Amino acid sequence: MKTITHSFTTKIIAGALMLFTIPGFAQTAKVADTKIRPFHISVPEATLTDLRQRVLATRWPDRETVTDQSQGVKLDQIQTLVKYWGNGYDWRKAETRLNALPQFVTNIDGLDIQFVHIRSKHKNALPLIITHGWPGSVFELLKIIGPLTDPTAFGGRAEDAFDVIIPSMPGYGFSEKPKGAGWGPDRIASAWDVLMKRLGYKNYVSQGGDWGSVIADAMARQAPEGLIGIHVNMPATVPADVATALKNGEPAPAGLSVKEAAAFKSLNHLYTKGGGYAALMVTRPQTLGYGLSDSPVGLASFFLDKFNEWTYSGGNANKSLTQDEMLDDITLYWVTNTAASSAQLYWENNTNNFNAVEQKTADIKIPVAITVFPGEIYQAPKTWAERSYKNLIYFHEVNKGGHFAQWEEPQLFAEELRAAFKTLR
Repeated sequence: MKTITHSFTTKIIAGALMLFTIPGFAQTAKVADTKIRPFHISVPEATLTDLRQRVLATRWPDRETVTDQSQGVKLDQIQTLVKYWGNGYDWRKAETRLNALPQFVTNIDGLDIQFVHIRSKHKNALPLIITHGWPGSVFELLKIIGPLTDPTAFGGRAEDAFDVIIPSMPGYGFSEKPKGAGWGPDRIASAWDVLMKRLGYKNYVSQGGDWGSVIADAMARQAPEGLIGIHVNMPATVPADVATALKNGEPAPAGLSVKEAAAFKSLNHLYTKGGGYAALMVTRPQTLGYGLSDSPVGLASFFLDKFNEWTYSGGNANKSLTQDEMLDDITLYWVTNTAASSAQLYWENNTNNFNAVEQKTADIKIPVAITVFPGEIYQAPKTWAERSYKNLIYFHEVNKGGHFAQWEEPQLFAEELRAAFKTLR
């Protein structure tokens, strides 16, 4: 058996020793096959000790020279979060929470994919694969598991139930890191269909926000047998003329409605002031990774910047997410050393995920459902959505929640999925 460097605890499966540890620790590898194997997390204490030491030894920059967040995360906010990270935060609680779920790993197209699989107790539950985004992870999806799999306990009906499958994308979380180029959205989408069929599902639906939306779109274009519909909360709806104006720094095209003009304004902010993070990952993920992989505070500030901007919080993520919730996600990236490998997905895709033309939404024939959250990067107008997705079966604008809608508003999000997929059961 060969040596690998990316997984996390000891298991004896089918007579073979499989040792999962933190990167940098010696280990024995799994045999690449199609088996679905149990997975358990146990981060070495030495890794957590090293993290705390690095956090406490941070060399801070000078304070920002403005009173707003136009220069990035404010010093007071990041120092408060980091102080708790170094002296109060307990990763073991997060680890226990994950280990309480049925976790598995299976090899698809040469990579080990780690995933959570929760079967509903209700009959005829609809199988649902949900894909996280960046800088998110499985942690941003945990709060929707209960409302989706056990709807009767959360104001729903038994016939609203889902079986929920939550994989970590390649290079993210506890899934294996690609060893070469080529793991873009289309390949991940194909892998997700393999996963669903390997789990024994004949018919299923797919959901995603952020990268999850891109993956769900790709799955819909591929239209594998058994995929009966998708739901996205960051749809690719930007028309070609709008995309051209944004790219060239031109004024908005004439004739836009009030909602279309508002969407253009939000997207223009992303193009001019809010997209620097993506530009770095699209062009230089490896260079960026050196700093984020060596400095936990560098990683935390990079993520906190997006938590502030993309939650429905008025620019202060603490109003939408707890310190523990943010640090669970940030620490996951740290202990798995996935800052660089996760950023490589941007380099692989290297396109505008909001642009309907580049995303080829016209090729999508299967049913599509969309929920628009007010704190999303931009609020997709229904007029654009109808032009982009020819088989749009559900479109709803809600009054709370942001880019991390599953994390911020799990009950509302679950209700949206129940409504979105009702006609496909």
